[in-house]
Amino acid sequence: MKLPRSYYADQDVLFLAQDLLGKILFTEINGNITAGIIVETEAYFGVQDKASHAYGGRRTDRTETLYSHGGVSYVYLCYGIHHLFNVVTSVKDEPHAVLIRAVEPLLGKETMELRRSMPASRAAISSGPGSAAKALGIDRNFNKKDLTGNEIWIEDHGIRYDPDEIIAGPRIGVAYAQEDALLPWRFFVKDNKYVSKPNKALTMLS
Repeated sequence: MKLPRSYYADQDVLFLAQDLLGKILFTEINGNITAGIIVETEAYFGVQDKASHAYGGRRTDRTETLYSHGGVSYVYLCYGIHHLFNVVTSVKDEPHAVLIRAVEPLLGKETMELRRSMPASRAAISSGPGSAAKALGIDRNFNKKDLTGNEIWIEDHGIRYDPDEIIAGPRIGVAYAQEDALLPWRFFVKDNKYVSKPNKALTMLS
């Protein structure tokens, strides 16, 4: 079942970052559907979070999407190379987001393999946010898309993880965020091979 807009309006971004684990992220491009099970996420807590693009209430042409009502995509280019896909959450003008860091290929594996020039059995095909986005065909054209639409969406197929199957740790690549860089706001599925940098973790949730 496709997640409704109300799902994304939840103001607890840490809950959503964990709850999105096991959900299925779909894209449809020119009739080609690809999908992956979300296995790694990071939460970004808006104006209070030094790692967030919206820290301190920053509003630019790029970050304006973050201030939308939850349920739209925020896609930006990182290091001029990788497109990163984020789920905008919470209510309008509260710029929370969840970065999708890794997916486990589920549908359209042949298309993913063409996009990534490697077999779907290789973890690197969709491990890390840039790889996950490329495998699913996500680029800047997917910015500010309605996640209840037919181009990019998320479904609940009933996959659930016990607390001891979810690992929490500090987010990756946010050293600039000072003390906020240490917050355990990265979540991933234990022992899933598609998770990026699995050794950089703090604790299991229990």
